[in-house]
Amino acid sequence: MSRAAPSRETDASGDERDLILRLRAGDRAAFTALVSSHGAALLRLATTFVKDRSIAEEIVQDAWVAALESLDGFEGRASLRTWLLHIVANKARTRLTRDKRTVPFSAFAAPDDGDDPAVSPERFDERGMWKDPPGPWSEENPERLAHGKETRAVLERAIAALPEAQRAVITLRDIEGLETEEICNLLGVTVSNQRVLLHRARSKVREALEKHMSGAAR
Repeated sequence: MSRAAPSRETDASGDERDLILRLRAGDRAAFTALVSSHGAALLRLATTFVKDRSIAEEIVQDAWVAALESLDGFEGRASLRTWLLHIVANKARTRLTRDKRTVPFSAFAAPDDGDDPAVSPERFDERGMWKDPPGPWSEENPERLAHGKETRAVLERAIAALPEAQRAVITLRDIEGLETEEICNLLGVTVSNQRVLLHRARSKVREALEKHMSGAAR
């Protein structure tokens, strides 16, 4: 009987172990590959803490240095990407504290973002029924909608305009593809808080996309 082909997860984990060994050996090509694979994700996370891109880039640079210095302590209990994202989040919090700024994720303990509704009340009638129901949202929507350059720009602006907590959650879930448990551990939120933040973020982004698509259809 022929052996079953190894799973994609096993392949990926084997590739990651090989990459880590090369990094620990000081392989510059391995570090270049690591930056190429994860650099954009780390920068996106940093910009959810600070909107100044130059400061976000400094945070990521600090995170790379810290990652290389602590690589021998990486035990593989989380993926390499999740481990790197944790380092960025910690570096960002340290930077915000050092600069005596308000750390935006301190608001994550709250169940929501105040009284701001996820959907405009104007979209309901006096009975509470939809006057203008939203289109469906699924995990595939962000990727599918991002194919057009103009639509992608609208999507990016809508995400950038979100409150920090919502922006972080939707970035990690719908762009980076992290699971709920990973996001909760990374940001220090409960599952219910993460769900509320994601719902509010998706509602606002969807509203922006609906306005864009209705205008493009005219």
